[in-house]
Amino acid sequence: MGWWAVGGGVAAGGRGARHRRALEALYAGAPCQGPHGHRVCVPRAGEAECAGEVRPEFFHAAGALHGSCCWKMLDDACFFAAQSLVEGDFVGTVSFSCNLLRPVTKGTLLALGRVVNRSKAVVTCEGRLYNTAEPGGPEKLVAHGQGTFMRMAFPLEDLPAYRDVMLQGKL
Repeated sequence: MGWWAVGGGVAAGGRGARHRRALEALYAGAPCQGPHGHRVCVPRAGEAECAGEVRPEFFHAAGALHGSCCWKMLDDACFFAAQSLVEGDFVGTVSFSCNLLRPVTKGTLLALGRVVNRSKAVVTCEGRLYNTAEPGGPEKLVAHGQGTFMRMAFPLEDLPAYRDVMLQGKL
């Protein structure tokens, strides 16, 4: 497993690349993302990554990162992997399960999501969450998960952050 370059975005050109950039803008503009400081990148269709620093304000009483932060990063990476394959409508998380493997107390987290199955209405993804406790240090798998996402009757174009990026290519 290599360290994916988060935040680099995708190469310019084509509706698919514009769709993935629009998804990155959608993530960055969502109110719930602010407190966490995570970044999302959709490098190619069917894959996404979410990265961020471990922040003490999200620790539980025993001094480690609360599992909900791990769950959120895995869900975000898997959601954007699924959404990258569905250009017309928003997809929603139907279910997401997360297995926490070890405590996290410092460093950088990277969630990698990828699509493993797709039908007309449902996309299934798997994700892995890695922690690098020291800069340049080894990556350790700290959690993994699986999610199911369903196409909703809600057009992506109705979301201003998404629509603004998509319109840039049409000007």
